[in-house]
Amino acid sequence: MNSIVCLAKLNKLSKSVGSLFTCYQRHYKYNSLYAKQCRAMSSANFLVNDSKYDFLKRLGIQHKNLGVYDTEWRGKGPVIQSICPANNKVIAEVVTGDVQDYETAVKAAHSAWSVWTDIPAPQRGEIVRQIGNALREHKTDLGRLVALEMGKILSEGEGEVQEYIDICDYAVGLSRMIDGKVLPSERPGHVLMENWNPLGCIGIITAFNFPVAVFGWNNALALVCGDTMLWKSAPTTPLCSIAVTKIVSTIFEANSLPGAICSLVCGGADVGEKMATDTRLPLVSFTGSTGVGQKVGLAVQNRFGKSILELGGNNAIIVCEDADVDMAIRAAIFACAGTAGQRCTTTRRLILHEKIYDKVIDGLKKAFAQIRVGDPLDANVLYGPLHTKSSVQTYLSVVSEAVKEGGRVECGGKAIEREGNFVEPTIITGLPHDSPLVQRETFAPIVYALKFTSLDEAIGWNNEVKQGLSSSLFTTNLNNIFKWMGPKGSDCGIVNVNIPTNGAEIGGAFGGEKHTGGGRESGSDSWKQYMRRSTCTINYGKQLPLAQGIKFE
Repeated sequence: MNSIVCLAKLNKLSKSVGSLFTCYQRHYKYNSLYAKQCRAMSSANFLVNDSKYDFLKRLGIQHKNLGVYDTEWRGKGPVIQSICPANNKVIAEVVTGDVQDYETAVKAAHSAWSVWTDIPAPQRGEIVRQIGNALREHKTDLGRLVALEMGKILSEGEGEVQEYIDICDYAVGLSRMIDGKVLPSERPGHVLMENWNPLGCIGIITAFNFPVAVFGWNNALALVCGDTMLWKSAPTTPLCSIAVTKIVSTIFEANSLPGAICSLVCGGADVGEKMATDTRLPLVSFTGSTGVGQKVGLAVQNRFGKSILELGGNNAIIVCEDADVDMAIRAAIFACAGTAGQRCTTTRRLILHEKIYDKVIDGLKKAFAQIRVGDPLDANVLYGPLHTKSSVQTYLSVVSEAVKEGGRVECGGKAIEREGNFVEPTIITGLPHDSPLVQRETFAPIVYALKFTSLDEAIGWNNEVKQGLSSSLFTTNLNNIFKWMGPKGSDCGIVNVNIPTNGAEIGGAFGGEKHTGGGRESGSDSWKQYMRRSTCTINYGKQLPLAQGIKFE
């Protein structure tokens, strides 16, 4: 009797549990459907789906994009969102690559090298010419993407694409002029020849502030030199790298060449660390902060690899008493506030002669008060946002620290009350030249004004910081100019006269000294870094004389 009662109770309990489970299933299905609907609604609000930004679709950008390319597009890593700094809205999502994706990509790039290196350099130049033409066709749209995702104004975004186009043109000519020396031998019937060969597959790691041009500098030269490459872009500008890779890959496909010649991995620090330690990459080109660059450089050096380091710059403009002050002010406006202070060549220090100090400060204050702030995609805007919210906090923290140290905010110093990451261009006076703040690079539109009495004093202040990237002297005195250019002048890699510290052309080698890293990219003989040099001594005679007259018989 008791067992029958127990069985009945168990059946009742089973039905209750079954009902509960059925209810749970319904609840789960409802929540899953709700979650999917929320995600759909969320992605519908992505800027990529706004007709205002229809150029994104023309560049092949979708609401969710695969961030790894090596002939095929894929990605197994975390999904990240690309954020527009002008309004902090999501542009689109990217499925990043993990270390496994990296392994596949680097193997594909190595395999592609055996095809690419057999193609004569002038024919490689023809491919680069086609890449340049494809970039011309997409210049406007790609420039808009740079403005949208990075935050620089439209003319700067298009200018960045133009830089890539220019270096392609330069590389096409270089493809027929890669030369080595023929040297006389001290031995009869002998000749010495200097020979250049490709390195292989190289690694390129780029920063957010130039998401197109810096890759272009490396890409165009490395291609004509016979290298393949694997590109890791900045995690906050993945769409720019995806769009560029889509453009470049179409050229390889049209010429029946492997797309893995230019591979891409949008990944995190784990991918960057792997690149730095990977012996399959004989060269790693890194652009970014001094701190990270130091780690990359040490890791590459530890395996006896080569590195090109383009790091920070605590750049100065010196204005002498004989200078064209109006010209100096116009130059300083762009040098200090261009790209919202987010160029490695941005002017961080104004070193002004005491006789023209007040005039320069007053002129800059008036200019900064009138600068047109707004949406970078608006062609009338001259000043856009900082790249991230954290950059705004860094800016505010540095301004506060400067005031605590006795500095005076002549203008700016505050976040601008509007959507996005906008801050005011800022001039700070009253701090000594050797203040820790003045000696430290802050990646924001903050410039410290210093007063000098002699050119020697000003040059000393220019050179006392750890970095040595860019510098500029404003003067009309030839003695000053040649002193500035000479061994006792500026110790920077870029030594300008009567122009801003930023806005370099592609024809000259770009890079700096000291904590800037010592690397050189773009023009001049920068191509040599993408190749290995060998000296070949050929004996075309019938004797075997030894060098230095050594007898061994």
